[in-house]
Amino acid sequence: MASQPEFDAIVIGAGISGLYMLYRLRQMGMTVRGVEASDQVGGVWNWNRYPGARVDSESETYAYFFSRELLENFDWSERFAAQPEVLRYINKAADVMEVRQDYTFNARVRAATWNDDAATWTVSFEGDRPDMTCRFLVSALGPLSAPQYPNIPGRDTFEGLTLHTGLWPRDPDGFGPAPLDFEGKRVGVIGTGSSGVQVIQEMSKVAGDLTVFQRSPNWCTPLGNGPITTDEMQEIKANYDDMIGFLDTTLAGFSHIFRDQNTLEAAPEERRALWEELYKGPGFSLWLGNYKDVLFNKEANDLVSEFVAEKIRERVTNPEIADKLIPRDHGYGTKRVPLETKYFECYNQNNVQLVDVNADPITSITETGIETESGKFDLDVIIFATGFDAIVGSWNRIDIRGRDGISLKDSFDDGMSTYLGMQVADFPNFFMLVGPQNGATFCNIPRCSALMIDWLDGLMRTALEQGTQVIEPTPEAQADYTRLCQKLLSKTLIGSTNSWFTGINTNLGREGRDALVWIGGNPMYRDLCTRIRENGYEGFLFDGAPLAQEPRKAFA
Repeated sequence: MASQPEFDAIVIGAGISGLYMLYRLRQMGMTVRGVEASDQVGGVWNWNRYPGARVDSESETYAYFFSRELLENFDWSERFAAQPEVLRYINKAADVMEVRQDYTFNARVRAATWNDDAATWTVSFEGDRPDMTCRFLVSALGPLSAPQYPNIPGRDTFEGLTLHTGLWPRDPDGFGPAPLDFEGKRVGVIGTGSSGVQVIQEMSKVAGDLTVFQRSPNWCTPLGNGPITTDEMQEIKANYDDMIGFLDTTLAGFSHIFRDQNTLEAAPEERRALWEELYKGPGFSLWLGNYKDVLFNKEANDLVSEFVAEKIRERVTNPEIADKLIPRDHGYGTKRVPLETKYFECYNQNNVQLVDVNADPITSITETGIETESGKFDLDVIIFATGFDAIVGSWNRIDIRGRDGISLKDSFDDGMSTYLGMQVADFPNFFMLVGPQNGATFCNIPRCSALMIDWLDGLMRTALEQGTQVIEPTPEAQADYTRLCQKLLSKTLIGSTNSWFTGINTNLGREGRDALVWIGGNPMYRDLCTRIRENGYEGFLFDGAPLAQEPRKAFA
């Protein structure tokens, strides 16, 4: 007999997905508590306050879509909003949803343990905060929320200022970064992923000397940012429903849709004209608005990769430096594409130098700077733009134990397998948002996660109507879904590329590829979820039994 827990549901995380999930659970009449490691809402936009941080989704699409009040009372100022504006928006949304009072802040979760007899989860915290118990545990931890540092000897010995883009000091009186002074300083940046590109652009404007330590160059393309005028904002609001409808037809919920034509079907001059147009942006125009085969056909991908390489050579005046900035280990778009504003032009400045750590590896960090095999770089500031333990890291850093004490981390390490990226067998009543294999992870997260949360709302309401105490997936359904994730990924060039999409993390010794993302796109994921719901939530057990006794159909 299940015992009565303290809460019907606990939501871990106060980012965009967590806030909306808590709001929907509360609307069902559940007793719900949110827990958040920080002292305020915002998730990734609260932690990542480095100079230059901004969205790569068009601002109006990086938003909640359920509230007309929120739509009418918030105007975006730029096509691609900077971090302070995004955080202001999330705080405004939290006010509209009135969710702050349902959160316990400064509560970092240490462990979560399932009690099979009581059918409850016990959530434990760092420090002396008392445990909490719940029937349903929802983890909204974020796929890029576990900052990681490189394995470099002496990292803690540096006597200057050390910063990580994912843990940036914040302005105590505002939504942005702390007012640190980099003017004239000797600054070293390690990393040239999305956050590295953004912070390098800003540091190049103020640093006396900026040294960029690059291991893996990326296929960066222009962001195409600019102001949103009052008239443009009114037009966005007037056509809001049409915009939502269009987003839901695209692969990843962005404002771009692939051409219904293969690359080699177009004449060379036609291809060139299209790529010239798409290269300018805005946003992911070239990545997600290209010919439909560029992520599947290597010959097509080689052509667009060479086009972007030409652009790098045009923009960087020193041919040797340009050559170092061109990726050789992957084709264009097979990793997430960093978007930039005059990034490559930074390397034309006298105060900026590039160190290729593949050719000249970093050997140590010292009290005064960074040493490589060939020399020493004296620095005042070191910025680690070294990213995250992506997708799985936030879950792995909590000791999550399911039935019979099974570890979620061990389960992930044995080979990623989930059901819809929402649940894992032997972890009853435990739900993941925007995590491994979830339809919202390789996506414009606010739009795609909201669709998933709306679907979960239906699942949870069904459970409440049935008086269900325990929801869990069957191993068979989980295996079917995982095979589908693997099959879809294997058909793309993304699947044969080493990246966080495929689970590669050399810092942590993860060198085998795995299907960490759902690559089938938002429309296919929604269709699959719809079929599962229409088949009586096929693949889910409600108190140990399926709702429908019909044969499984969703994966047929």
